[in-house]
Amino acid sequence: MVRILLADDDIELSSMLVDYLAEEGFEVDMAHDGDTALSKAQINQYDLLILDVMMPHRNGFDVLRELRTRSQLPVLMLTVRGHDVDSIVGLELGADDYLAKPSNPRVTVARIRAILRRAEARATHQNGRDRPDQIVLDDFVMHVGSRTVTCDSYPIEMTSTEFSLLHVLLREAGSVVLKSALSQHALGRKLSRYDRSLDMHVSNLRKKLGPLPDGQERIKTVRGMGYICTRS
Repeated sequence: MVRILLADDDIELSSMLVDYLAEEGFEVDMAHDGDTALSKAQINQYDLLILDVMMPHRNGFDVLRELRTRSQLPVLMLTVRGHDVDSIVGLELGADDYLAKPSNPRVTVARIRAILRRAEARATHQNGRDRPDQIVLDDFVMHVGSRTVTCDSYPIEMTSTEFSLLHVLLREAGSVVLKSALSQHALGRKLSRYDRSLDMHVSNLRKKLGPLPDGQERIKTVRGMGYICTRS
C-alpha cells in the first residue's frame, strides 16, 4: 500500500482528505506542524509527502529545503489559492508539483498518482528491470536504466519530475518540444493556461546542469512554443 505523509495544520480539512485518500487505497499519516513533518519524513518510509506551505514552528519551505539536503522523497506542495509566489518558490526548492488549496479531492488524487508514476518509473529502472540505455550529448550522460545523470562525469541530483522532463528533452535534442507535449509526457497532465510548473522545473534544471562548454544554455526557450535541448 502506498504510504503518504500529509503535513497541514488545518486538522479538519486534513481529516477529510485522509478519509478520501483512504477510500482511494492510500495509507495516510498526518503531521500538523513543520518540525513534526520533517521528523516523520526523515525517520519513516513514505512514498509521497503532501506539504502545506503555512505551518507553525517551521513552514513548508523550510521543511522542503532541509528535506532536499538528504532525500528525493516526492513532494506535492499545497499553496494558498492566488499566491503564485508560493508555488514558484516551492518548485525552485525541489517540489515535484503543487496544488492551490482548497482543491477538488479528485484533482489531488490525480496529481498524487502522476507523481507516483514518475517515482515508480525511477525505482523500476534503479532495480534493473529495464535495459540500461544511455543518452549522450556533449559532456552530458543520462543513464536511463539507473535514472541517473552525470555532467562532465559528476553526478547530478534531481527529482523524478526533473528527470522525466530532461528525458523528454534529451530524446528530442535539437528539436523544439512543445510545452503541451512536455506537460503531458513529463507531468502527466494537460498544460493549463496559467500553470508555471514547467517553467520552474526547466529553470531548476538549467541551474543544476549549468551551461555547455562553449557557454550556451543547454535548454533554450523557444518563445510561444516550448523548449529545445541544444548541442555545442
